[in-house]
Amino acid sequence: MQNAITHLAIIMDGNGRWAQKRGLPRIKGHDAGAATAREIVKASKLRGIEFITLYAFSSENWKRPPDEVEGLFNLLERFIDQEVHQLNENGVRIHIIGDITQLNPRLQQKIGHTLTMTTPNNGIHLSLALNYGGRNEIIRAVRKLVAQGLSEQQISEEAFAKQLDTAFMPDPDLLIRTGGESRISNYLLWQLAYTEMYFTDILWPDFNTQALDEALAWFAKRQRRFGMTGEQIEGGSPS
Repeated sequence: MQNAITHLAIIMDGNGRWAQKRGLPRIKGHDAGAATAREIVKASKLRGIEFITLYAFSSENWKRPPDEVEGLFNLLERFIDQEVHQLNENGVRIHIIGDITQLNPRLQQKIGHTLTMTTPNNGIHLSLALNYGGRNEIIRAVRKLVAQGLSEQQISEEAFAKQLDTAFMPDPDLLIRTGGESRISNYLLWQLAYTEMYFTDILWPDFNTQALDEALAWFAKRQRRFGMTGEQIEGGSPS
């Protein structure tokens, strides 16, 4: 029986390098990457995936050149202005994970309107990780537990997970990272505990539906172990 994917997480890496290879400003790579994201969300919905989470802006991205950071947020505003109504008509529900309190008030207001508008939708859940870092998310979750005054005995994995930004969705089945890097870059640190990880050299703007299908085919052949060792799967005992 082939593995089914409920939740797909993606690290969209390689936009800047894609642009530089073509002698273009880095922000043009992000423009191209946004178009790729649109197509991959559409393709994921057609393939029966219920949740897709995209690493749009990490908490470390503030270290990039100021003009690139500004361009990224301008791109996000254009995405909201130009794409959200169509996504809404297609039944996409949009979520944000991360700490957006550092974003400018106008953008925060647009994000809030987007979340409210798409709340009734029951199609694919599209989560954008904005000003997101896995360590920061864990710290914020711990602070919530402390504020609730839970005793040591009341703190469990389930109680902790309910305080995470992703409490409304299952953990990812598959993580795809494009761009040739093989690390998770502070992304969904708690949630990726048993996620299958697929790394490809393809730069994100070049990641098309064929590349998506290759990743899904790879996942379908995986033997998911959920913490068991190879010896345990085969009936032996770990040495």
